[in-house]
Amino acid sequence: MQEIKGYTAVTRIPNTPDFIRGVLNLRGAIVPIVDLRAKFGMAKVDTTMFTVIVVVVVRDRVMGVVVDAVSDVLDIAAKEIQPAPNFGTRVDTSFIQSIAKSGDKLITLLDIDRVLSMDEIAQTEAAASQTAAA
Repeated sequence: MQEIKGYTAVTRIPNTPDFIRGVLNLRGAIVPIVDLRAKFGMAKVDTTMFTVIVVVVVRDRVMGVVVDAVSDVLDIAAKEIQPAPNFGTRVDTSFIQSIAKSGDKLITLLDIDRVLSMDEIAQTEAAASQTAAA
C-alpha cells in the first residue's frame, strides 16, 4: 500500500469493464481506479464520507482501489496469520493470501498481485492511456 486517499470523483472511461471505475490524476500521473465491490461481484453501495481510494502497486503498476472504508491500519503478528480456508474448486480464492485474527475479528488478507488477472491489468492500463492520449 502506498497511501489512503479520500474519495474524489474519477473520470469514467467508455467501453471499460464495470470493475474499472475510471481514472484519477494523482500528482500528475493518470492512475486507473478499480472498484473492488464490482470486481468481487458484490452489491453496489453509494459512496459515503468513509469511502476511500487505497493506492497500491500491482505488478509494478500504480493503481487505486475503491473500498467502503478504512477503519484501522494494523500490524499483525505472524502467529495471528493462518492459511486461507479451502472452499473447494468451485470458489476462486486464489487472491486470498491468508486470514488473520485481530481480537475477536477475522481479517481477509488479499494478495494484491492476484486480485486482477493480467488481462484485467491490461484493461486498466488501456483506460489510463486512453485518458492520457486525449
